[in-house]
Formats: sequence, C-alpha cells, structure tokens
Amino acid sequence: MKKLLLVSLMFGALNVMAETVDVKVSGMVCSMCAQGIQKKFSSQDSVKKLNVDMDNKLVTIETHDGKSISDDTIKTLITEAGYNVANISRK
Repeated sequence: MKKLLLVSLMFGALNVMAETVDVKVSGMVCSMCAQGIQKKFSSQDSVKKLNVDMDNKLVTIETHDGKSISDDTIKTLITEAGYNVANISRK
C-alpha cells in the first residue's frame, strides 16, 4: 500500500510542473511591439515569465507550476496586441 501511495505521489508531481510555450509571431518590428505583448500577457494568472525575442520573432511563455495557457488564449492575446501567430510549440 505504501508503494502504491509513493508511486501515485510521484506521478502527481509530474503534472504540476511548469510549461514552456514558444510562439512564433509575425509583425513584431520594435521594442514597442514587445511592450504591447508583455502588457497583454501580464493579466494572465498562469503566466510566470514572458520573454520577447525581437531578432527571432519569438515569444516564450513560462507558466506557473500546475498552470497552463491554451493555444486559443495565446492566439487571442497576440492578435489583440496587433500581431499574428505563425506557430505555437510546447516543451
């Protein structure tokens, strides 16, 4: 019984890890673009850290442990900021 409980706890711990999402964004050209995207994502409780890489047109989102952000939410926030999502990948 103790082994079963231990295994259950170990697998449960895997489900509370943070998630990293890479978003290729088209239309970003300046630091004001980065600020606009950061402002949009700042209201999301699930987002722990956001990095905007202007050179590679990449937004990297790190979520809080046990939290997630849907592709639809990401697309909506990027679109509302005035840009287009080219691709979303999760690590």
